Amino acid sequence: MDSGANYEVKDLKLAEQGLLNITWAERHMKALMQVKTRFSKEKPLEGLRIGMALHVTKETGVLVQTLMAGGAEVAITGCNPLSTQDDVAAALAKQGVRVWAYKGETNEDYYRYLNNVIAFRPDITIDDGCDLVTEIHTKHEDLLSRIIGGCEETTTGILRLKAMEKDNALKYPIIAVNDNQTKHLFDNYYGTGQSTLDGIIRATNILFSGKTVVVAGYGDCGKGVALRAKGMGAEVIVTEVEPVPALRAKTDGYRVMPMKEAAPLGDIFITVTGDRDVLTEEHFKLMKDGAILSNSGHFDVEIDVKYLRSASRKTVLVRPGLEEFDLGDRTLYLCGEGRLVNLACAEGHPSEVMSTSFCGQSLACEYIAKNRGKLSHKVLLLPEELDKQIARLQLDAIGVKMDELTEEQKAYLASWKEGT
Repeated sequence: MDSGANYEVKDLKLAEQGLLNITWAERHMKALMQVKTRFSKEKPLEGLRIGMALHVTKETGVLVQTLMAGGAEVAITGCNPLSTQDDVAAALAKQGVRVWAYKGETNEDYYRYLNNVIAFRPDITIDDGCDLVTEIHTKHEDLLSRIIGGCEETTTGILRLKAMEKDNALKYPIIAVNDNQTKHLFDNYYGTGQSTLDGIIRATNILFSGKTVVVAGYGDCGKGVALRAKGMGAEVIVTEVEPVPALRAKTDGYRVMPMKEAAPLGDIFITVTGDRDVLTEEHFKLMKDGAILSNSGHFDVEIDVKYLRSASRKTVLVRPGLEEFDLGDRTLYLCGEGRLVNLACAEGHPSEVMSTSFCGQSLACEYIAKNRGKLSHKVLLLPEELDKQIARLQLDAIGVKMDELTEEQKAYLASWKEGT
């Protein structure tokens, strides 16, 4: 491990490769680069400190550079023990960024690094999963008065934040970047769909075609995963606990049933619910010999990994990211220790996808700065016009043009007097 006053990373010698990867990501994040160019001129974040707990990937490296171009000082750590790209962390450290992260962090290091970011005394937080916000609210209440706002990247974090809001525990405004239309459409649906299968394939090299894939959860992420699995020739079964998504899954052409019924049928299981205990002992005992288990939800609570480890006669790391559990009457395989499979076993979402998500983070930070002291201590949506601005940036980045309403059309849509 290499460490200094403002960093702790796996190996600083990886920095050159990390910089190459960040540069590669930039080429595919043209929308965010437009924001960076404007930020460089306008400096909307001048004098602000931004503390981040995000997946330390090449795309996040571009976000860090964008915020710094806007005038901010930045400190960053990871939001998942297995999601850091060590070469990127090294590159950020070489550039003078405060960064504490490595792939395979211990639980102790994970929270030590979070507290390093907190000690930086941020004015704005950017979180992915709410661990940073929770740590501040429960153990560093003295900082709450100085923090002007925060941003949350993922569904799991939004659920936790809304619970905080309901309990009157949330002490500064949070922009739900996860709930931007541009984030749901690209990140959750297209990004998770592709990167989840990418992670499973890298871990197993298995053929999806002809397999039965069980997708637990049919939110935006589950929809994307199911569609990609179907597109690769798999038969897809969806499990759900909510009636509307279950109905949507059925009318989208998938079989829908309880997990107890799906467990004996599945070859590959993918949990993407944001909740705990989705796959447990009762399901493992019903599964086929050789079934593959994976999770694409934020935290490693969806699959009961503790039971697998305690019940296994022998556990073997078959290949990087793939463990074999001998349960006596059957063998099960687990990808990425039950953590986010797209980052534990692959590189996360494609850069084009993260470009729109991180446009949301950048513009949310600017919005917080411009509205300092005016926002309520709630989970808030980014204004619709800013969401549309992100879409326009991405359309421009990929060279797509669209029509514009005429003045007559605008007047018609705004009127209630014209009828048949």
